[in-house]
Amino acid sequence: MPVDLYVGGAEHAVLHLLYARFWHKVLYDLGLVSTKEPFKRLLNQGMILGISYKNTRGVLIPTDQVEFIDGKPFHKDTKEELTEFPAKMSKSLRNVVNPDDVIKEYGADSMRLYEMFMGPLEAVKPWNTKGVEGVFRFIKRSHRMISEAKIIDRELTKDELRLLHATVKKVTEDLETLNFNTAISQMMVFVNEYATVSEFPREMAEKFVKMLSCFAPHLGEELWETLGHENTIAYEAWPEFDEKYLVIDEVEILVQVCGKAKARLMMGANLSAEEMEKVALSDPAVADAIATKTIRKVICVPGRLVNIVAN
Repeated sequence: MPVDLYVGGAEHAVLHLLYARFWHKVLYDLGLVSTKEPFKRLLNQGMILGISYKNTRGVLIPTDQVEFIDGKPFHKDTKEELTEFPAKMSKSLRNVVNPDDVIKEYGADSMRLYEMFMGPLEAVKPWNTKGVEGVFRFIKRSHRMISEAKIIDRELTKDELRLLHATVKKVTEDLETLNFNTAISQMMVFVNEYATVSEFPREMAEKFVKMLSCFAPHLGEELWETLGHENTIAYEAWPEFDEKYLVIDEVEILVQVCGKAKARLMMGANLSAEEMEKVALSDPAVADAIATKTIRKVICVPGRLVNIVAN
């Protein structure tokens, strides 16, 4: 069977990809393999750019000789203000970021998460060590959400089920398509919703930790143990989602009279325009606004708003 996925930089297309395809085709012609191609899917990951600095004479300044004053780069010794520009990471440009330094300050999980969160896998992206601080805060909030809250066993509410299953669905599908950055964004939405709760349902906690462990494996193992499990999380089944919990029964509808907001009403998500109009006109605030007016037209946008035109 061919390899499911080949990930490599575009610069490796000759030395790696072309040679692999050449020899595989030789083996195919000899009848030793059954497929014409060695790989089912090819993905060229984008290049990560570093930040370089130069003085007014165009001389490159090593990053360890740069200091920031009021957010601007200066030479540590001469105090000359420098020009900052993105460029391919290389020793010649003196802009290589040592992963060991990042890991020492923020941890391996933060380094790993930031690389995935920077943007689409195939895009060219500039490295910014300050950006690691953002995912580092996310990791700390995730840790507090699980370790400091009281884990309880109870049935989930409708809103909790919707967010949990929406998160599982988004992360699952994004992992399949290698859209790691949007999967992490969805987990951030989840944490923002529940980071400060004092009690946390076990079902939500365990499913979230299972998803998080794919991106931050060290933290995932620690939180899994915090939840009372003795075995590694690595062999746990991936959480599943159910589409029925993603159906929205009610939505908030803005009701306007002559373009001015008069009420925000909860209505059934599948109401027709006629039904939306009936609910809007029955609201006391709306009825009061049109009491002395004649309705000329009612514009209903399903799932969004009702605008009553009257004079």
